[in-house]
Amino acid sequence: MVDTAAEAFFLPRENGERFCILHGPRDPARHRGSVLYVHPFAEELNKCRRMAALAARALAGSGWSVLQLDLLGCGDSTGRFGDAAWEEWLADVKAGWSYLRKRFGGAPWLWGARAGALLACDAASEIEEAPPTLFWQPVLSGHQHLTQFLRLKLARDALGGARDREAMQSLRSRLSAGQSMEVGGYELSPRLANGLERAELALRDGTARVAWLEVSSAEPPSLAPASLARIAGLKPGAVHIEARAVAGPAFWQTVEIEECDALVGATVEALSAA
Repeated sequence: MVDTAAEAFFLPRENGERFCILHGPRDPARHRGSVLYVHPFAEELNKCRRMAALAARALAGSGWSVLQLDLLGCGDSTGRFGDAAWEEWLADVKAGWSYLRKRFGGAPWLWGARAGALLACDAASEIEEAPPTLFWQPVLSGHQHLTQFLRLKLARDALGGARDREAMQSLRSRLSAGQSMEVGGYELSPRLANGLERAELALRDGTARVAWLEVSSAEPPSLAPASLARIAGLKPGAVHIEARAVAGPAFWQTVEIEECDALVGATVEALSAA
């Protein structure tokens, strides 16, 4: 195991600062490459923090430099969640990627967890070269993910049941009209909601490698059918997709903070194989 170090700092941006933690090998000669972690949306960010930190440390122990960056309005970065916009988040991801590229050279990996995978894909389409990509339990459709998030508001306001479709359309209409709203304790801006609404998991031409990892409660562990269908559709546009499921809890949505050692191990293995 490589001796590791962690560095906390603020990355300057035009509209404030982004809090970062960089994990990596203490000896620069042990450096193998760099990885930018793109975190999930809303409460899933908090549920995944523990697992992301464990995986970042494990990757650092294998020689990787891993940057964990809080996007605008998240964690210890500038602003409130209600200030966030999809375009601003894309700019943050590209800034983090550029930081790693300038500091370490090579093409950093983009590691997207849940909705962070959608953001990573959008950012990859605007980066000068197609980066290798790691997905953790990726969200396939931003439209569907936003629907699930808005259902929290329907449940709180007792608007579900037979009126669910009508009420959901009303919420979307308010967002389209430029109105922010509180959902599950988060202020959701129209610019963030509309960007998420349009996002789809897709790979740009020239993507060299994708590692797709999921957690499963099945025995043996298996990828979700929707994931298998999307992977089949993506393969013509990518050189190689390594997809794998490991046993463990759905830590991004459990009430208590959960860990999945198998996913951490699979993550290190996937990047080591590259």
